[in-house]
Amino acid sequence: MRVTAPAKLNLCLFLGPRREDGLHELCSLFEPLALADSLEVTESERDAVLCPGVEGENLAARALAALRDAGWEAPPLRIAIEKRVPVAAGLGGGSADAAAVLRLARGDFFPHSGKNPPTPDLPAIAARLGADVPSQLDPAPALVRGAGERIEPLPAPPPHAVLLLPEGGGLSTAAVFAEADRLGLGRDAEELAALAGRLREAAGGGASPLDYAELLANDLEPAARSLRPEIGAALDALRDAGAPLALLTGSGPTAVGLFPAIGDARMAAERIDRDDAIVCEAGRAP
Repeated sequence: MRVTAPAKLNLCLFLGPRREDGLHELCSLFEPLALADSLEVTESERDAVLCPGVEGENLAARALAALRDAGWEAPPLRIAIEKRVPVAAGLGGGSADAAAVLRLARGDFFPHSGKNPPTPDLPAIAARLGADVPSQLDPAPALVRGAGERIEPLPAPPPHAVLLLPEGGGLSTAAVFAEADRLGLGRDAEELAALAGRLREAAGGGASPLDYAELLANDLEPAARSLRPEIGAALDALRDAGAPLALLTGSGPTAVGLFPAIGDARMAAERIDRDDAIVCEAGRAP
């Protein structure tokens, strides 16, 4: 069987206080992209997760191990990941792969027999794996708070498109957050709650993000640009190519231009003429 793992886009990311567990309170709007990894799942003699081109253990392997630790008794699986989402690019590719593995335990793929225990607590496992994993259990527009574990589903917006400039990926999320702390970035809890209310009101009716672009920003942008100054040039290129909104997604380094239609995004990509440019639809999972 094949399972898709769509990339996610942070339409905004507001940084709050650092918590006792070392994580930060966040407020963000997520939406899925048509850009997605593909997972081929087959029964095997033993569990194995293969991801050519990605070194070391990945989140998908950890997700499968966590399911086994929780008592999931599906047959041993071989999971081969075809990467299409750039790695360490702020697009949640690894988290999407992990969430896709967790979805296998819902019973749609491997129905429970009478001997099997109940489905593992997937949201709890997802939260332990990483901040972006819980929202990707059901890839859809959402207001995300806490450290990624508080998810409020939102209606799908009208069709729109994005132009992604990944800048080669490879920017560590931990490094960006550490730089944000060094720079003293962030907001207090009261301001974060107020922003959540404004975003909920703006997106709750299914409006296009281009209709409330004035609310969309990424508090991690100064930290990411401090580590990778070329991000600024990518954002400027998107604006010069006609993007109504250009911003950083996640912890970067991917710069994103939002457009009302896929044709507009393709024309902008032609103007920019970069080998790493990716054009895709946004707002709905493939």
